[in-house]
Amino acid sequence: MRASRHSLLRNFWLLGVYAFLYFPILVVVFYSFNDTKFSLVWQGATLNWYTTLWQDSNLWLALLHSLILGFFASLVAVIIGSFAAMNLYWYRFRGRQLLYGLIFILIVTPDLVLGISLLILFSLVGLDLGFWSLLLAHVTFCIPFVVITVYSRLVDFDSHLFEAARDLGASEVTIFRKVMFPLALPAIIVGLLLSFTLSIDDVVVSYFVAGPEYEILPLKIFSMAKLGVRPELNALCSVVFVITVCIVMASHFILRKKS
Repeated sequence: MRASRHSLLRNFWLLGVYAFLYFPILVVVFYSFNDTKFSLVWQGATLNWYTTLWQDSNLWLALLHSLILGFFASLVAVIIGSFAAMNLYWYRFRGRQLLYGLIFILIVTPDLVLGISLLILFSLVGLDLGFWSLLLAHVTFCIPFVVITVYSRLVDFDSHLFEAARDLGASEVTIFRKVMFPLALPAIIVGLLLSFTLSIDDVVVSYFVAGPEYEILPLKIFSMAKLGVRPELNALCSVVFVITVCIVMASHFILRKKS
């Protein structure tokens, strides 16, 4: 009896937590179908706001910029981060644990601090704000997540696999190409998808390093929200949320299947 009561309380608690997290998002999705522009009172279902969104060329241009930026940022970040994680795992050297700990510091560093520091850096080196400043900034905050993801994958495997490959005469290049890389590939794919999601959703860092000539979707949404939440903005947020959920579910499925 007591066990069933504890189970009921646990389920109720989990339901409350998830409702607290997802209810605001579901409200946005719900009102994206509301057939009124200036009222929060439900006036009936409609797809007009998605049609309006489809016809807004400025939003689609901002989305294209975000997709291009996210693709290149995640690609560069996964290459640098994967090699960094493999080197941290493979080689033993003084300060290795310190370097690994510094990765976590970058993850927990507030976006505000990172954005201001990158803005100062770009100003000192004379880099114009635009695509390249955004790309460098997004690569910077994506790399730590790739390192943690790939490194966590590698430490789960038996190190004797690599020692056996070395005993069989395989060079370090061969071990990396035929043993380490195939084992780390699921985590690399997850890191790629995670980096893309982080890049396409970022607002704070992008706000400091973006230029006027290259507008991305998160900043476009932020500027639109200053003038009031319009129904097409609800539709746009719903589309972005669905895309993000699909990417996260795909990364989870890939990692679980490969495991």
